[in-house]
Amino acid sequence: MGNLSSGLEDFFIERTSLTPLIRFKEGRLDIEGLSMPKSSIEFYKPLLDYLEKYSKNPLESTKVNIKLDCFSATSSKSLLDVFRKFEEIHKTKRDVVINWYYKENDENILAAGEDYQSIIRLPFKMIIIGD
Repeated sequence: MGNLSSGLEDFFIERTSLTPLIRFKEGRLDIEGLSMPKSSIEFYKPLLDYLEKYSKNPLESTKVNIKLDCFSATSSKSLLDVFRKFEEIHKTKRDVVINWYYKENDENILAAGEDYQSIIRLPFKMIIIGD
């Protein structure tokens, strides 16, 4: 039986008109909404710091759900940094799955997900959601 707790408190950032909801709880990370912060580096730093701690004692299985409506180029780089942290965790023989959600007619979000899928060495699922 794998470990059932990373020993960390849950992580939560409330959604705003320019930033996504970010929630990490019990091995599940959700990032949802718009990601257009003034500074993506500053906005995503607390999450990256949290993931650094999480990577020291990750759960046997981690699920990452990305449901973004739109994101900036700088957010794109920050998301890549987030995925790289999960790549490190995956290399320690832990299960990590990225679920990339996109609306059927949203070619931009689909293309972005496919770009990440080609770069990141993690199980990456493309999931269509209804409008």
